[in-house]
Amino acid sequence: MHTFSSKLWTYTLLLLCGGSGLASEPRTFEKDVRPILKAHCFHCHGESGVSEGSLDVRLRRWLVRGGDSGEAIVPGEPTDSLLLERVVQGDMPPEDKRLSEADISILREWIQQGATTAREEPESLDNGDYFTEEERSFWSFQPIARPPVPSIAAASIRNPIDAFIINRLRQHELELSPEADRRTLIRRLTYDLWGLPPDPQMVESFLADSDPAAYERLVDRLLASPRYGERWGRHWLDVAGYADSDGYTEADTEREFAYLYRDYVIDSFNHNLPFDRFIQEQLAGDEMGPSVAAAEELSPSRISQLAATGFLRMAPDGTASAAVDRDVAINESIADTLDIVGTSLLGLTVGCARCHDHRYDPISHADYHRFRAIFEPALDWKAWQPPKQRRRSLYTPAEREQKADIDRRLAVAEETLRKRKQEHLDRILHEELLVVPEDKRLLIKAAFEAKAAHRSPLQIALLEEYPSIASISPGSLYLYSNKRGRRADDIERVAAELETQFIERTQLERTASLPPDQQREFLSWLSATTATQNAQDRPRREAFAELVVTADSLKQFAPDRFGELKRYRDAAARCRELDANADLAKLDAEIKSIRALAPPEQFVRLLTEPPDHTPTTYLFLRGDHQQAGQACEPSELTVLKSASPTTIPHNDPQLPTTGRRLAYAKHLTNGQHPLVARVLINRVWLQHFGRGLVDSPGDFGYLGSEPTHPALLDWLATEWMQQGWDLKYMHRLILGSATYRQQSQRSEKRDRVDPENAWYARMSVRRLESEVLRDAILTVSHSMLHELHGPPVPVKEDAVGQIVLGREMLDGERKPTGDDSDFPGVSRRSVYIQVRRSRPLAVLETFDLPTVTPNCTQRSFSNVATQALMLMNSKFTTQQADLFAADLVRSNSEVAQQIAAAWQRCYTQDITPSVLDSLLAFVATQSDLFLARDNKLTAEVAHHKALASVCHALLSSNEFLYVD
Repeated sequence: MHTFSSKLWTYTLLLLCGGSGLASEPRTFEKDVRPILKAHCFHCHGESGVSEGSLDVRLRRWLVRGGDSGEAIVPGEPTDSLLLERVVQGDMPPEDKRLSEADISILREWIQQGATTAREEPESLDNGDYFTEEERSFWSFQPIARPPVPSIAAASIRNPIDAFIINRLRQHELELSPEADRRTLIRRLTYDLWGLPPDPQMVESFLADSDPAAYERLVDRLLASPRYGERWGRHWLDVAGYADSDGYTEADTEREFAYLYRDYVIDSFNHNLPFDRFIQEQLAGDEMGPSVAAAEELSPSRISQLAATGFLRMAPDGTASAAVDRDVAINESIADTLDIVGTSLLGLTVGCARCHDHRYDPISHADYHRFRAIFEPALDWKAWQPPKQRRRSLYTPAEREQKADIDRRLAVAEETLRKRKQEHLDRILHEELLVVPEDKRLLIKAAFEAKAAHRSPLQIALLEEYPSIASISPGSLYLYSNKRGRRADDIERVAAELETQFIERTQLERTASLPPDQQREFLSWLSATTATQNAQDRPRREAFAELVVTADSLKQFAPDRFGELKRYRDAAARCRELDANADLAKLDAEIKSIRALAPPEQFVRLLTEPPDHTPTTYLFLRGDHQQAGQACEPSELTVLKSASPTTIPHNDPQLPTTGRRLAYAKHLTNGQHPLVARVLINRVWLQHFGRGLVDSPGDFGYLGSEPTHPALLDWLATEWMQQGWDLKYMHRLILGSATYRQQSQRSEKRDRVDPENAWYARMSVRRLESEVLRDAILTVSHSMLHELHGPPVPVKEDAVGQIVLGREMLDGERKPTGDDSDFPGVSRRSVYIQVRRSRPLAVLETFDLPTVTPNCTQRSFSNVATQALMLMNSKFTTQQADLFAADLVRSNSEVAQQIAAAWQRCYTQDITPSVLDSLLAFVATQSDLFLARDNKLTAEVAHHKALASVCHALLSSNEFLYVD
């Protein structure tokens, strides 16, 4: 069995090495073996001082030395090497980290060849930052150098981009495709730069322009529009992890004023803010001007700089919740922030080194914490500020003084209200005590007035005996007032009944004293009408009137009965006096009117450092904040230092803050950094072509993709920096290339040689992103509301649990009480829709709306049945199809014109006669069917419904959903 196994491994090695590989390229520890051990074994055998079984596998000589079980490897003898035996048998490493067959083969081959190293090993690894030359020489860590443009003879070349692309295509015996037609190009351009379909008038104007520079003028027009900033700002907001809520907990608390960062991003793209400045302001906008705390008033430019630091406030943050472990939540928020910075600007998964050395990239555990130290003064976990404390009022000094005056008036009014409430409470307590036995009153009063935490058992028992007293509180005034009002009504009703009885009884008693004949005459007069009474002679009328008993005369004729009635009426009056509602409502109204005078206050959410705050950053062993190790000074990642040496200050005395973030931001944008320009220009390319030159835009490390066109990537990066980080210049350059202007038609040869279109022999067909699809539907239906900036359009859960647009209208049980889905703003662009982490808008989520946990470096595109169902059945699509049809009817009198216009809006193409005839027949047939089903319909309504069906079909088609 042993012999068979050895032969099998020998045969496998021969296959892997191609026969001659053993002699031509021997395996080395640094190049071939160490990466395997680092990914699978370092965690338990060498990292962070941990060496299980006394075995450290980080150096070749330590493998030879071995551990408690003896030598781990015997050079030249794979069968005698304990390490190989353990990995082959699956004993080590643990199941989730087991080596692949290919990795085991490399390990066996290396031992068989003598377990050699490429160079002499270091004496020790005490600082934990040992990286091999192989790791340091990885392509993305090398300085960016401007390569020469290939010398290519080709008529199709429009600019240097094409030379690089054609050079690579010819290596694969391919050429660029012909240029696309103008209709295709304008549709491609407007979706690229605006995220919207082109207006038919814009299309006709472009088609009619015979000037050779017409294309370039169109690009300039698109770049000059505010729509450009909304489109390209959205790309950056993905990378920044923009959200209008804190996430982390189920509450997903809303982030008030987060939208100012979104508006800053949109404005930055529209104003073509140089990208180096854009990065600096986001990392350190607060450090680029005077002290935030000391400033009396903020200028618009300073507000913009502070809003930019919202970039470092975008990570999920649950630290304001009482339901979480606060220290854990704080450190998670910091870690997410560092992840966002790492993936967005460096294109590295820095967070993988939070708990241990990065398994694949040369980023040590200590490196991570030195990187964290750059941001520590603003993100100090021991002096953490919850979200609502990290903001600054935008009041001017005049507004601040006005607000202070209003606050003074408000304090007086609120104190008056407080005293009045107390007066009502005292009266209620007094009345309630009247029903308590006299010997208990003082005891219960003392129990009521004592603080709950200090009440004795006797006091607690007394209050339990009289719950009506225990429940007296400012919050119960309304209930007490209603109760007293009802009691007053009851008393007055009884008093009215008694009054009637007392008057009648007293009247009978007075009448009984008269002689019988006078009694009859008086009673006859009393029951007569007023006119008859007045007809009597005056002496008799006056005599009879003096005998009449009324409420006013009851006191004279029956003092005791009047006194009893008065007691009832006094009791009712006391109840009325205790009715606090009207009294307090008046004071409440006064307070509201004072508050309404205050100027509206807006805040900017920002990140800054407290003055004179320089906390020490410690290395957290295994990422545990409760296990602090060595102190770490702020520093760039070790593997990047040699390319661009820099010093991050511990504390810059020239600034009101430490200056660490500003120094780092300038370092990243000084033109010497190996990653930043590459990572950012790769994203620009990605958005124009559907895939990046590096197909892993958030990971330029070992697990990421290598560039398909490394020379082009570096040429674009250097060109951008030489042009002052001017993004619109780069747009013009890329969009002006023949590579971009190609057709998208496929061919058998191109599909065979380059099935992924990685060499760009044609333009790739791309599906609209979720927000672009919604915006395109709003645009063709002429429903889009174009408004820049401002608070987000809110989202809510509807009656069936779907997330839709609308303000939340809930009852006491948090159930929907109304529908306001047609409120103003519902038709705004999708970039202005509230980003609630726990509430993605249903129509967007279906089409792969990214989740921001913590950010999104590359969108995914799926093709699933629910997408077709959403387009067919969603309320949004059906409503927009209806509005689309209505607008077509208003704009065009003829049915053929209506259909042709719909086709043009959706596809930027003229409809063919045969398709037009088919759709005309469909509309006619559908109209007849609608009329047959409902004889109450008019012909106009039936036609509208039929046309809406056509519109709905167009909006749901692949031709609408994709751009070629």
